[in-house]
Amino acid sequence: MERVPITKESLERLKEELKHLEGVERPQNIRAIEEARAHGDISENAEYHAAKEKQSFIDGKINELKSVIGKAEVIEVEEGPADNVVFGKTVLLYNFKTDEEVKYQLLGPYESEPENGRISVNSPLGQALIGKEVGDEIKVKTPGGVLEFEILEIN
Repeated sequence: MERVPITKESLERLKEELKHLEGVERPQNIRAIEEARAHGDISENAEYHAAKEKQSFIDGKINELKSVIGKAEVIEVEEGPADNVVFGKTVLLYNFKTDEEVKYQLLGPYESEPENGRISVNSPLGQALIGKEVGDEIKVKTPGGVLEFEILEIN
């Protein structure tokens, strides 16, 4: 079974989301299905079909969360600078193409928010960064072409 790297905080957030889905969302949806079914013919009942579709979404999300939580491997993030790039560290990069500095924190796939500077260690950039040191240059193949970066800082 493949382990999923995650921070303790994010694992707790996923557990809370699962608890909310199972304890609040699913029961509300079941009541909505029962109410829509009480209106009679379900073959042309839009409320019933919408509630059933939502039930499918909720059940899928619950199954996904249970799977991720079951495969989660909590990794403690050490504070301070590091010699090389590891899970949890924030990396300051110089992008040669755009002539800009960008900062990313490497986290697990369920914590990734690229728009907020949080990328997955499983992403092409994340994989290219793991184990590298300050001063190293990396090339990353992306759908938009090859990007080149220099590692300026690891925190």
